[in-house]
Amino acid sequence: CCVCGQTGATIMCCEENCDRWFHLPCAKEGGCVTQYITPYSSYCPEHRPEQDVQVTPEPGTECPICMEPVEDRMTFRTMVCPACKRAWFHRDCIQGQAMRAGALFFQCPLCRDGEAFAVEMFIMGIRIPFRQPTWEDNDAFADLGERHSWCNAKKCLYPGGRDEAEEEGPWELLLCSSCAAEGTHRRCSRLTKRIHHWECDSC
Repeated sequence: CCVCGQTGATIMCCEENCDRWFHLPCAKEGGCVTQYITPYSSYCPEHRPEQDVQVTPEPGTECPICMEPVEDRMTFRTMVCPACKRAWFHRDCIQGQAMRAGALFFQCPLCRDGEAFAVEMFIMGIRIPFRQPTWEDNDAFADLGERHSWCNAKKCLYPGGRDEAEEEGPWELLLCSSCAAEGTHRRCSRLTKRIHHWECDSC
């Protein structure tokens, strides 16, 4: 392995006439690039693809993902969006974003370009899995679509409790007409049947 110097299962640089071999786990540490698209090519540090963007980051530029400073030029570990040429980020940060977003939602963290950005990142060795984003796992945001369903009055009078309500009448549950994040039974807030709009104390 040209990175760690040890033997074992290795892959070879795809550049013609290059005789460098390296372990896949050593590739990133040694600045090698492995493209996770067909035909799954790998390149040594000397022959790896480089971004063809003639820009440098402004002094004090921070990675929009981790908010830590990036290097003052393009390197293996500091990359730039090929679309806007303003978003500079660390390779590790954009790799993490790719793993979380998946192919359908992976985009530049600044300009939101998806197509040119993803193609460039594939070429530069960023692995972008073809799956749903991790925030869709286990219905993580399912509760955001649920309607508020209990009475928030200081003293709830309904015999069935705060979590119960009826379709109409004094025990109908009205939601705040501004935020819909709080509710009240009509009787608990002395609302007559002619009142169709109610606002909570916060609004």
